[in-house]
Amino acid sequence: MSAKILYGKEFAAQIKESARIEIEKIKNKFNVTPGLAVIIVGENPASQVYVRNKHKSCEELGIKSVVVEMPESTTKKELLAKIDELNADKTIHGILVQLPLPNAIKSYSDEILNRIDPMKDVDGFHPMNVGKLVTGTPALVPCTPAGCIEMLDLAGIPIDGKHAVIIGRSNIVGKPMLHLLMARHATVTVCHSHTKHLAEITREADILVAAMGKPQFVKADMIKPGAVVIDVGINRIEPKKLVGDVDFEAAVEVASAITPVPGGVGLLTVAMLMKNVVTAVKLQIGA
Repeated sequence: MSAKILYGKEFAAQIKESARIEIEKIKNKFNVTPGLAVIIVGENPASQVYVRNKHKSCEELGIKSVVVEMPESTTKKELLAKIDELNADKTIHGILVQLPLPNAIKSYSDEILNRIDPMKDVDGFHPMNVGKLVTGTPALVPCTPAGCIEMLDLAGIPIDGKHAVIIGRSNIVGKPMLHLLMARHATVTVCHSHTKHLAEITREADILVAAMGKPQFVKADMIKPGAVVIDVGINRIEPKKLVGDVDFEAAVEVASAITPVPGGVGLLTVAMLMKNVVTAVKLQIGA
């Protein structure tokens, strides 16, 4: 058996198209152009690529895109002042601070992210949005796990009643994924670095989500035949070679469906960011 490959490109295109239609409606009905501001501090090359991709997607969909470039020497006070300015700007509906921050202010990352108005927090990281997610209240949700759910829906893969196993408990993927899957009536097990008998647990999964940041960690014997495997990991193992947290070549023979790396979940993240901008606009204008 060879798995169906869940290519992110086709799902991202569908998510962006539905966002584009919503943006047109907002412009026509409310005379409002959605606006996204991305703050990038310093010269991190990977961050610059991510920011360019976000800017390009905004332009494609008709979202006003503002890229705020701040020097490596930016202080916490200066960055917080910039966030306050954008919070007050009515033409900006979504604010995103590109991580990682330079070393001098890295330790203040939480304080900096928490300064963003929760209604403009398109990354879904603000404690208020996290609380809403946990309690099942509609909110802005982290883009990567939300994209995984959207992909399962678009691919026609059922979640209700399934046993989902997540490897990894980060605030960005693992924990929000838990709550999103539970909201869809999956039974969810979260595993991590202290989990005993990990392979026994992962072999029980109908849906296996790998998000621990270890290259090719999940082997074929850890996967239940016919399971759906979502690989959230992106690991650079050679200058130009990216791999996921799953041993793709082996897993593809066991799973019923699997996301590749690169070309899988990563492409959904920017598409879901666009969807979050639309959600943020609607929250702010009462649409």
